[in-house]
Amino acid sequence: MKLNKIYSAILLSSLPLTAVNAGGLDRSGQSIQAFLQPGNYFEAGISILDPDVSGTDANGNVAGDMAGDYYFPSAALKIQATDKISLGLIYDQPFGADAEYKGNNNFVENRMVPFKGGTTVEVDTQNLNFLIGYQPTQNWNLYAGAVYQTVDGTVKLRGNAYSAFNGYDLKTGEDESVGWLAGIAYQIPEIALKAAITYRSEIEHDMNAYENFGAAGLTGNPRLDGAMNQISATSGRTELTTPQSVNVDFQTGIMENTVAFANVRWVEWSKFAVQPYKFGKLSQVLGQSTPALGKPNGFNLIDYKDDQISATVGVGRKFNDLWAGNVSVGWDSGAGNPVTTLGPTEGYWSIGTGVRFSPAENYFIGAGVKYFWLGDADAVTGAHTAAGTFESNHAIAYGLNIGYKF
Repeated sequence: MKLNKIYSAILLSSLPLTAVNAGGLDRSGQSIQAFLQPGNYFEAGISILDPDVSGTDANGNVAGDMAGDYYFPSAALKIQATDKISLGLIYDQPFGADAEYKGNNNFVENRMVPFKGGTTVEVDTQNLNFLIGYQPTQNWNLYAGAVYQTVDGTVKLRGNAYSAFNGYDLKTGEDESVGWLAGIAYQIPEIALKAAITYRSEIEHDMNAYENFGAAGLTGNPRLDGAMNQISATSGRTELTTPQSVNVDFQTGIMENTVAFANVRWVEWSKFAVQPYKFGKLSQVLGQSTPALGKPNGFNLIDYKDDQISATVGVGRKFNDLWAGNVSVGWDSGAGNPVTTLGPTEGYWSIGTGVRFSPAENYFIGAGVKYFWLGDADAVTGAHTAAGTFESNHAIAYGLNIGYKF
């Protein structure tokens, strides 16, 4: 079953992989497929996501479309330095969030106060992956590398849903840290068989974040207002750790010019938690003074219940020397239900298709689209008090990329 010299492995990237924050803050999928291409190779792409996420708060008020559109670029360069050594550089934006509540509901503060407005969250991360691979034979590839990561986040909590935290602001500023990755791949080019497993470490960030309690002096509770003012005068470090993950990629030729492919991804969101310093101190005050919360040691701004598992399977086919395409089906478990109000969906099902145009043997232009059925979810605050329900939501993603072999 010898396939065309234009490796059908490249069919896999006709549609840039696109996630929708269904599992934690997962966004790009952290693929290293470009590094496994033969010879010298460059690829660049952009993905755009248009989600529609709405629901109701705990009082039945409508919370209209709160999920913001976003786009994220990616790029990769792979150099086959010698017959046995390859070098790679991959840029992506692996985790993120973009949301804003509007209207008349418990996630919006409509009173004439300094912190009037809706709850918002914006999280941006960037990864630079530096890889080196060793190929003892044409079939095996052992690779590892360093990961340079930046994280920048802003959260504003507004509305009655957040109780004493109504008016709370968090700005992390851009923080830098490093991690690592390692993996092994096996291939039989004659039948387009390729399998790879890649592990990525967690990456720890330690930052002096800005925090402010906008509701201080407005709660009507002297003890609580006093605690807010006292905590606001202190300072401390905020820790955040992005999760470890494992990607498994597989493809094989199933007939001439046709491949089947699959990707499985695991992300350890169950250990992810964000508890900013001042937020944590006030949560301890509330937890100890409100036994009904069941949180005497305080609570987190964001955390997740379960690990995320996602899978994509599909078929790619080369129609002729100019055109190729693929279709795929995807599933994502999400990171547990209930979920944070800052990302109120749990998992998804998706269907996608992509096409590729190759004017010459050494370069291509690819485009694709995916439709997501987002999982229903119950939203809770950091204290895990019921905040709302979000159902029957969806998203659509578009992707465009180019590749060049040299």
